[in-house]
Amino acid sequence: MRVLVVEDQEDLANALRSGLARAGYAVDTAVTGSAAAERLAVTAYDLLVLDISLPDTDGLTLCAGIRSGSLPTAAGRDLRVLMLTARTALADRVRGLDTGADDYLTKPFALAELLARVRALLRRDAGGGSAVVTVGPLVLDGSRHRVLRDGKEVALTLKEFGVLRYLMSRPGHVVSAEELLEHVWDENTDPFTETVRVTVGTLRRKITPPGAERPAIETVIGRGYRLPAAPPVP
Repeated sequence: MRVLVVEDQEDLANALRSGLARAGYAVDTAVTGSAAAERLAVTAYDLLVLDISLPDTDGLTLCAGIRSGSLPTAAGRDLRVLMLTARTALADRVRGLDTGADDYLTKPFALAELLARVRALLRRDAGGGSAVVTVGPLVLDGSRHRVLRDGKEVALTLKEFGVLRYLMSRPGHVVSAEELLEHVWDENTDPFTETVRVTVGTLRRKITPPGAERPAIETVIGRGYRLPAAPPVP
């Protein structure tokens, strides 16, 4: 899943980028509202982590623009927004939620709480109600960053975990390489590399049960990849 962090405090922005990346998310950052608007217009982010206080505008205005459609975004008006602020008054929290934020976190906060709120918002976006997702013999635990196949743990890299999490949120659906690149990798990735194909290939080998008649991840020629809703037959 791909996250945009909009925060003008460099230390905090770097800490959020590092913490979210360690949890398997692709993370881009912006320090101003205008820079955020540029990124939002071209990338379909899964989640926006938005500070209220920005040097050129405020997060409330940015959020209101997203919800009204006056600020065009590639993800649309329903982009999940987690608001960050040092303002702790009840009136400020109510204003943030009324503006269209999905959740509101006051500073200072623990990274563990932020990650839990991010997981909750992304589950809501995917229509799920638990940090644990099961598709066939695969179980993905987002909070513990674990994947089990037939009850046995499978060691995955961060990118393999991110690809699997995205595919498991859309079982039975074909997902293009471009879509995976946009939602699992950040803006520093060269779009012309073979990184998606290579990552999907190694992930497929790790999660396909030995002797299965078909791979856990199917390649749909000319369209992309699909994680079947039904498990591969051994």
